[in-house]
Amino acid sequence: MKLKRKDHKGENGRVLVIGGSKDYVGAPALAAMAALKTGVDLVTVCAPEKVAWTINSYSPDIITKKFLGEELNLTHCKDIIAMSEKAECIVIGNGLGLNKDFVLKLLREIKKPFVIDADAIKVISLEVAERSIITPHAKEFEILYNNTVKKEPFGVNTEENIKNIQKYIGTNIMLLKGPIDHVFSKDKKYLNKTGNNSMTIGGTGDVLAGLCAGYVAQGADLYDAAVQAAYANGKCGEYMYRQKGYGYTASELASELWRFTR
Repeated sequence: MKLKRKDHKGENGRVLVIGGSKDYVGAPALAAMAALKTGVDLVTVCAPEKVAWTINSYSPDIITKKFLGEELNLTHCKDIIAMSEKAECIVIGNGLGLNKDFVLKLLREIKKPFVIDADAIKVISLEVAERSIITPHAKEFEILYNNTVKKEPFGVNTEENIKNIQKYIGTNIMLLKGPIDHVFSKDKKYLNKTGNNSMTIGGTGDVLAGLCAGYVAQGADLYDAAVQAAYANGKCGEYMYRQKGYGYTASELASELWRFTR
């Protein structure tokens, strides 16, 4: 994706990642690293302090905001909302844990584009999201569908499920991950066929969320950002499989993204 570069730090996009908990330290770091590989200038992770210190030791390129406690909670929202003012896109959910009230408050009060991933998907319906890219895998999609669609039950036909949930999608974009990724809005759909079954390793979804946010932060349309992120993530997975077979990690995937985001 060709995006016009600017001359000063911060002018090429800032991403804020909200996530991490005592059990899931790596998820927000992977999202942050992937966002950086798209060419954004700055990425900040809001995380519990022990998680944030661990992320700092993992990469000096990621800024962290450290919050007291083992999990993020409502008492942290005021500071996070203030920090969001300096970001062009927000990622929420990676390693966060199931914290419905926390997620809903931020979605309602932060008026910026979001990438909603992982645990955050499980606690929302589409009516609370606006101008967001939502990135579920199959099970998360079923949960989101059942939280959103009241008339038509979730079925075995993916195309029918997509058609039903499109009625409620509003200004959002869905990136349904799978062997073939389905990217769709209320009136458009794209099938991404890059990638392979080596990408079932943990963390590739976090990488994808970061890619989406990086493109949005640099001014890409939400739909175009989701399409390009799915394509680049899959192409990088194909490359990693050629290099290492099934024996690579999500952090290695993230480190090679530059080959496909130029």
